[in-house]
Amino acid sequence: MKVLSGLHTEYERFMQKDSARNGGQDGTENGGERRAPTGWRLGVDIGGTFTDLALEHGDGTFRSVKLLTTGAEPERAVLDGVAAACKAAGIGLADIRQIIHGTTLATNAMIERRGADTLFVTTEGFRDVLEMGSESRFEQYDLNIVKPRPLVRRARRLTVRERLDVNGKALIPLDEASVAPVLAAIAGERIESVAIGLLHSYANPAHERRLRALIREADPDLPVSLSCEVSPEMREYHRFSTTVANAYVQPAVAAYLRRLERALADSGFAGALMVMLSNGGLATLDTAIRFPVRLIESGPAGGAIYAADVARQTGAARAVSFDMGGTTAKICLIDEGRPQAARDFEVDRAYRFKRGSGLPLRIPVVEMVEIGAGGGSLCGVDGLGRIAVGPRSAGSDPGPACYGRGGGGATVTDADVALGRIDPAGFAGGTMLLNAAAAERALAADVGAPLGLDTATAAFGIAEMVDENMANAAREHAVEHGKNFEGRTLIAFGGCAPLHAARVADKLGIDRIVVPRGAGVGSAIGFLRAPVAFEVARSLYQQLETLDARAVGTLLAAMRDEAAAFVETAAGAPPEKVSYAAYMRYRGQSHEIVVPLPDALPDARPDPRSPQSWTDAVAAAYAAAYRRQYGPPIDGVPLEFVAWTVRAESEMDTAANRVEGAPDRDTSAAGQRRIVDTAGSGPVTARVFDRDRLRPGEPVAGPAIVVEAQTSTIVPPGFTLTPDAFGSLMLERVAEKPT
Repeated sequence: MKVLSGLHTEYERFMQKDSARNGGQDGTENGGERRAPTGWRLGVDIGGTFTDLALEHGDGTFRSVKLLTTGAEPERAVLDGVAAACKAAGIGLADIRQIIHGTTLATNAMIERRGADTLFVTTEGFRDVLEMGSESRFEQYDLNIVKPRPLVRRARRLTVRERLDVNGKALIPLDEASVAPVLAAIAGERIESVAIGLLHSYANPAHERRLRALIREADPDLPVSLSCEVSPEMREYHRFSTTVANAYVQPAVAAYLRRLERALADSGFAGALMVMLSNGGLATLDTAIRFPVRLIESGPAGGAIYAADVARQTGAARAVSFDMGGTTAKICLIDEGRPQAARDFEVDRAYRFKRGSGLPLRIPVVEMVEIGAGGGSLCGVDGLGRIAVGPRSAGSDPGPACYGRGGGGATVTDADVALGRIDPAGFAGGTMLLNAAAAERALAADVGAPLGLDTATAAFGIAEMVDENMANAAREHAVEHGKNFEGRTLIAFGGCAPLHAARVADKLGIDRIVVPRGAGVGSAIGFLRAPVAFEVARSLYQQLETLDARAVGTLLAAMRDEAAAFVETAAGAPPEKVSYAAYMRYRGQSHEIVVPLPDALPDARPDPRSPQSWTDAVAAAYAAAYRRQYGPPIDGVPLEFVAWTVRAESEMDTAANRVEGAPDRDTSAAGQRRIVDTAGSGPVTARVFDRDRLRPGEPVAGPAIVVEAQTSTIVPPGFTLTPDAFGSLMLERVAEKPT
């Protein structure tokens, strides 16, 4: 396996802590830094095109590796990357105390329909809920609308006789005789996994648990997912869809994680192997295998955690993360150092930007928009004669045409080569020579010839189209959440984002960009910054005016204990922080907004520390949340609680490491390169700088290119770049924004 990135050497010196000043323990200048951990930790992110690894020691020493993903055997790239990182650091695998892993395996299995042969069991009369969905039309006037296809075909959806009411009371007890066809199907057909979703099981799990016991008696080794455990919330379509997804990917995820665990152990690893969850927290392997649906967005979540850490470090109270890799681009809004969170997510959308056109999942997730716009995104001309970019990708095999690995289709990376943004001889730190002629041939064939454009103009059009696609997705995402980009900082990472960040910022009206150190492996670094965290959700309908404080307090206490148990198992200590939230709405509304709750559990008595009672505090929090998202709150309308969430977490010990001045470093330009400024200046001569030789505080005026092993940062005319004290590149607009 060829390692595609250079291994950081200067970075080690940059990231060293001033141990004398901090006593070797605390890095603490802004009050938000925590004690540095001891020993080596490794973050591993498997993407659609590249597998990224970030190896870090508590003293600030850092190494990173980037390899092409091995799709058929994803663990092979992981093991090769681990070996390369250890070799660069001069350590053995036994010296690593923790490996944190994120993977697209679950996502790819759902999108490509390569999951387990799954049986879905539900309440009699509800067999077709997965087919019917919410009965809403996401495209009102499209007569040929394409709805998301269920993961389980109708023949594998069976029913049993039972019925609970909304409060969990058994109207019809589970008829165990009706389970016989289910057991017969398991015995006679090739069933690899079972999903059970009974009506109102979130209020009473007894029937689901008894049904699982009967199945386990027949086949003790068969994986069984219960909706009362996977997604114990109201709205059966979302609950059933999430449970089926969990069962669908469980065998493949479990097999992969166990293979990786054994392979690492055989190579000498004796530390803790942990997995990144979609909510930005870490969990044990056992938790990941039990709830693999929570891994769907694990890689992008790591990127959002990374961006949030950079936002805090650079003082960006309002930021937007821009993560553009080889296959997709991800955009996430970050406020006050925290990425936006949600409990609803869709995968495999039939219509790229249309909410409701994908399979709904009800899981805690970092809220972001993801589109098929990466370096490997294939480009062409659509039926209307327009340049089209993505969502299909050339992936890692064969990859873009310029890789010279057999790929013939034009991609965004080929366009970047033709525009001068990528040096064919310096790609991946010079370890991989790109074929510029092959890139130009592909661009001419797929875009130039059909539109009568020369190669340079075709490349220009591709760059503008992909940048506009990403900016448009960001605009829609912000509008959906009642937010905008005014005053925000764009945090760009991933192998391709620094190449496109300035133009995307132009389109969004953003004047400040941060390209953090290690941007090429941002998600893997984010894994090293993530807390050990677990979130529990439950449905319990309540009205604020008639709140049953005892029932709610009992529920939240039980949820707190459940979440804390997961965290304590993973972290080896009780959680440091527990937070509560509720999904609330005005009576008569059909959807809810999330509202943070007081740290204290509800009590009918006023809090002696506050003039407000618990319910008064919640009403005020709801009004504030409603105002942020929709505008002025509505007076006189009763409030309802629909669902409750509890998150327990233990922060990882990390320290922000300052870059010390290096007066002996040569910061002059290493050369020049002709690039095309897509904002309007056309071809310009850009000075080329080595990132590891830049001094903190010394500005570089555009046009310029700052190169490093895993990416390059384009500084167009009108921007000035200044390295900050933490090694981040700060791009500030000094001229009027182009149109």
